[in-house]
Amino acid sequence: MGWTVSNELTPAEIDTAYRWIAESYWAKGQPRSFFDRSLANSLCFALRDREGALRAFARVVSDKATFAYLCDVFVCPTTRGQGAGKALMQAIMNHPELQLLRRWMLVTRDAHGLYEQYGFEAPANPESFMVRADPDLYARLGPHHP
Repeated sequence: MGWTVSNELTPAEIDTAYRWIAESYWAKGQPRSFFDRSLANSLCFALRDREGALRAFARVVSDKATFAYLCDVFVCPTTRGQGAGKALMQAIMNHPELQLLRRWMLVTRDAHGLYEQYGFEAPANPESFMVRADPDLYARLGPHHP
């Protein structure tokens, strides 16, 4: 399809990615300042079509030696089903700073089939994993939080 992937986003693309993520089921209402801080502390991926338009976004939080957390994966709804998610995942998995990691993690509600193609699976020992989650944080902060 002529996809390209880079680790840099223009200011306009950051605005688009923010809209996508702040409207997603996993980060609905996320304040812009939180999103900007997440970008600054992550390895970001921007997938563009052959015209150069942003069509997908993802970020990876990693120490680049042992662990990576894949998050905020979003493919533009008008682009889904055209191979964009696979192209984005291939670029992420091939990134030179993310090789030979001992553990990758992600959370997904509905894209298990995509991620399984790249070696992701349910944890062998889910009883070993713990999380500390505050899913209502953004709603409590309200829309005018900086």
